Amino acid sequence: MASDAFKAEYKMQTFRQQAQKIFHDIDFLVTPTVGTTYTIEAVQNDPIKLNSNLGYYTNYMNLLDCCGIAIPSGKLENGLPFGITLSQVAQNDRKLLSYANRFQQAWSLPVGAKNLSLDDVSGDHESLSIIRSNENISLVVCGAHLEGLALNWQLVERGACLEFKTTTSQNYRFYALAGGALERPGLIRDSENGFEIEVEVWSIPARELGSFVAGIHAPLGIGKVELKNGDWLSGFICEGYAIAQAGEISHFGGWRKYIQNK
Repeated sequence: MASDAFKAEYKMQTFRQQAQKIFHDIDFLVTPTVGTTYTIEAVQNDPIKLNSNLGYYTNYMNLLDCCGIAIPSGKLENGLPFGITLSQVAQNDRKLLSYANRFQQAWSLPVGAKNLSLDDVSGDHESLSIIRSNENISLVVCGAHLEGLALNWQLVERGACLEFKTTTSQNYRFYALAGGALERPGLIRDSENGFEIEVEVWSIPARELGSFVAGIHAPLGIGKVELKNGDWLSGFICEGYAIAQAGEISHFGGWRKYIQNK
């Protein structure tokens, strides 16, 4: 009856609200993609029941208005493949893609039926672009905001966390800027005579980025920085006029080595 359909929908809406409260407090839910793997013969003998069993961990997705992504995660003792599914409420697809991409790179499992390596498919792991969540912004730092240095607390107090350490592409020059109570470096792009400069990439909540940028003093600012893997991320750059009175320190390859050799 139509009244039964409406009652069921109202009940589902209650379940959706309960699910949203749970998902609000977690990054994602992890479940098996399927509970087991059947042979073709077994499915042909009992298709309705076994196909229903295969959807045990995913049938609720549409009902609760969730999104999800399945990730290969290895093999069982009998040699059959096994995977996990990451899920969240709808509109979190990009966030799940970000986590799934990192899991894939960390596990480096063989890819496809031919068991190709991840390197064979995508090249060096460092060249794989990371799909990032809109909730956080990846920020490239190269000076006093590096982990353990004088201004790193400005990131930590805003809930930022270190993603990884790397270098810029070989298209930058590095300078120790003159003036100011705290010595600062300046990163200048030079595509013809550049160096690779050590940097860190920090993930800062998007809601906190504005207050962080507001505290940056000239001649520094935030622009796009090219990393060794080809990614262009937001990060510290320097106005060109500032290097007229600055000492070049590109040959040190980074701020830490410069400080250690002073």
